[in-house]
Amino acid sequence: MNEVAIRDAATLILLRDDGAGAPKVLMGQRGARAAFMPEKFVFPGGAIDAADRAASLAAPLPEPCRTRLARETAPDLPDALVAGAIRELWEETGLLLGAPGAWPAPPPEGWESYAATGYRPSGAPLRFIFRAITPPGRPRRFDARFFLADAASLASDPDDFSRACDELSHLQWIPLDEVRRFNLPFITEVVLAEVAAMLCAGRRVPESVPFFRNRDEESLFLRLGGESPLAAAPLGENRPAGKLSGEG
Repeated sequence: MNEVAIRDAATLILLRDDGAGAPKVLMGQRGARAAFMPEKFVFPGGAIDAADRAASLAAPLPEPCRTRLARETAPDLPDALVAGAIRELWEETGLLLGAPGAWPAPPPEGWESYAATGYRPSGAPLRFIFRAITPPGRPRRFDARFFLADAASLASDPDDFSRACDELSHLQWIPLDEVRRFNLPFITEVVLAEVAAMLCAGRRVPESVPFFRNRDEESLFLRLGGESPLAAAPLGENRPAGKLSGEG
């Protein structure tokens, strides 16, 4: 049986809090025929490509997020992950996140429509909050980094999805206290529990970043930022997600 290559990926969680009720997150539903997580409600995101490595950021990811993101990562990958998260948001939702300004060089292939808006991708609004590697045995495997951003940072109408591609359907802002009614992947439930715990603690940057490191030779739950291994258990094990925020 051929091993499935692990691809670097980025996911962007947009948080919207207008003070009128529970904070909301933006999610959409994958198609029934999707090879990976069919019919699941997910955050915008996807694999990093060569164009993301060539995209120039207007500003880097702030510290301590950048240092944490660089752990066990190729030197040129942190900026590409930030760019990829912003590109995926643009493609899958039509929402624009970035900073106004001219590109220092012609945009790489795949970034033309984004660059035409007069904006450049910027890491300033993003916070690195979670990392997980898809366990062995899945049809596709990703080393996914999850970023959090405030919807107030958007440069477009948060309710205008008219420029979105057709990869995600039923795009909508879902209150955090209702989101578990939806058909969610396990890892998404864990990430949402982490986000809820951060908000309860009045934080937008975690004290340390959870990392489910599911390599073929071992499966560990780590904390990036002064962390140590907490458990040698597969990602699919029924760990109580609500306890994650207090571990480590």
